[in-house]
Amino acid sequence: MTTSAGYDPAAEVVEICSELIAMDTSNYGDEPGPGERKAAEHVAQLLDDVGITAEVVESEPGRTSLVARWGGDVGEPVLLHGHLDVVPAAAEDWSVHPFSGEVRDGVVWGRGAVDMKDFDAMLLSTVRARARAGVVPSRPLVLCFTADEEAGGAKGAHYLTRHHRELLEDCTVAIGEVGGFSTTARGRRVYLVEAAERGMAWVRLTARGTAGHGSMRHPDNAVTRLAAAVARIGQHEWPVRLTPTMEVLLAAVADLAGTEATPANAESLIDEFGSAARMIGAGLRSSANPTMLDAGYKVNVVPGTATARVDGRFLPGYEDEFWATLATLVGPDVEVTRDVHLGGFETSYDGPVAEAMTSAILAEDPDAIVAPYLMSAGTDGKHWESIGMRCFGFTPLRLPEDLDFTSLFHGVDERVPVESLQFGARVFDRFLGML
Repeated sequence: MTTSAGYDPAAEVVEICSELIAMDTSNYGDEPGPGERKAAEHVAQLLDDVGITAEVVESEPGRTSLVARWGGDVGEPVLLHGHLDVVPAAAEDWSVHPFSGEVRDGVVWGRGAVDMKDFDAMLLSTVRARARAGVVPSRPLVLCFTADEEAGGAKGAHYLTRHHRELLEDCTVAIGEVGGFSTTARGRRVYLVEAAERGMAWVRLTARGTAGHGSMRHPDNAVTRLAAAVARIGQHEWPVRLTPTMEVLLAAVADLAGTEATPANAESLIDEFGSAARMIGAGLRSSANPTMLDAGYKVNVVPGTATARVDGRFLPGYEDEFWATLATLVGPDVEVTRDVHLGGFETSYDGPVAEAMTSAILAEDPDAIVAPYLMSAGTDGKHWESIGMRCFGFTPLRLPEDLDFTSLFHGVDERVPVESLQFGARVFDRFLGML
């Protein structure tokens, strides 16, 4: 679709998405990986081609982010951010090679297709089309592409906020990933815009005991002590807690269902979202999932130390409850170390930017509903919020009703429909024009 100004914001979105996916930027956390430099240099060149100069920043060799300024001078700057790293993928598990960026059957395949090189491509395609046509948004924009989001952002967004804050500290609103995608409830498309996010608590549990021969009695057994704590954590039922954002979302679904939203029926209302309910429903509770165990080096040796890793997430406003509950579950004889600790956030879904997001979606899909939701996982938004920005997730995608979209995040055969990408670029172009 060519706009009245004579440019097509979706013209390059599929090509750019495919090119970015083909650049392996796997983030292995504590282990070395390819880094983001190749992708960052590619993005910098795409911007330079249309007269936008980017500043490239490295927290360490190969761990590369970039920041560029563009737009007018009316109002306070808006940060538009996407990350360049992806989680690893095992090629033997996939239908196509995860770093091929193959376009087949109307779909772009590969690691990062939905997390989040799709948004990177939407942003770049729209900005390049506008820059070529000389259609510059009146509001100043900061374009930011980060490293290391998939490991908590220490080498990307966090590094920028601590060492290059001058590049973005005047921004008051940040727009990024995991929001603006469509789901279906009661036959109506509902676009969910992230306005809140659970906090992140990646913790290490350490149990200590007396080492010795495996053939003897060992009541002071580190493995036994740790296993009991891990079992208690894994079996705990966290209570439903409705934050303001989820109250708004549930009210919208309840209206479709002809009822009222309450904590008692919250889960049944979330079930209206079908396959998306698993991710959306995680925003009703805090959680703690044991994910890693490590102990011993030989079957007949009782180890003196055993460790476990737990992925904890807490609702904004309920962090104290989370830590108190975790301490009770772990017990006094197991040490808790906070490896990664990032706060949650929540902002009201109102103001000019929120209105622009809603209007941009409805202009392309007039019969839809737009509502905020609480994201269960984490994004770079945590770092931007820590320096005073209001954060939203807005990667607009109109999706087929039968696509189990939320399962594709970090999943096998990650992919995004071509039509969804093109829709997203059109919506994002409208959004920029409304700022």
